[in-house]
Amino acid sequence: MRDDYDGILRRAELLVDEAELARALDELAAGIRRDLGEHDPVVLAVMVGGLLPAAWLLERLAFPLQLDYIHATRYRGGTRGTPELEWVVRPRTSLQGRHVLVVDDILDEGYTLAAILEECRDRGAASVRSAVLVDKQHPRRYKNLQADYVGLQLEDRYLFGCGMDYHEHHRQHRAIYALAPEDDQG
Repeated sequence: MRDDYDGILRRAELLVDEAELARALDELAAGIRRDLGEHDPVVLAVMVGGLLPAAWLLERLAFPLQLDYIHATRYRGGTRGTPELEWVVRPRTSLQGRHVLVVDDILDEGYTLAAILEECRDRGAASVRSAVLVDKQHPRRYKNLQADYVGLQLEDRYLFGCGMDYHEHHRQHRAIYALAPEDDQG
């Protein structure tokens, strides 16, 4: 099995290297600092994909904030989402009257992010903003959802690395890869 995952990485196309990733994170952080630096926000990392982008962003945010997480998924380890959203964990921190920043790895179709943002509003947040490392470019966006902060805009391919996975593998890379066409049987 390991050879299968090693082969996936060897055949993949490198789209974003570590230097470009660092520049994108710096730009994301600058916008967030400008808008939320005086508000002591609650930062919600979306599990599991948003874990690494949130950690890398937090290194760049030198202002008071609280960190929590939220876990809602449509993928359940697969490469294609299902229509039903599964709530695994909702935030423990009170969002009532707070400024909230939701951080995720990718904005693809947007169903999961839209539901998370609505959950934060329902919990009484004063404001809710979203930051994604990658905004995948295609016309299938749910209700034309847009993230408030976007690190990179990338083509409509199967992406992995920087929190994004291929069958729950390859999330840890500080680079973004596109699955080789022969491996994309989706």
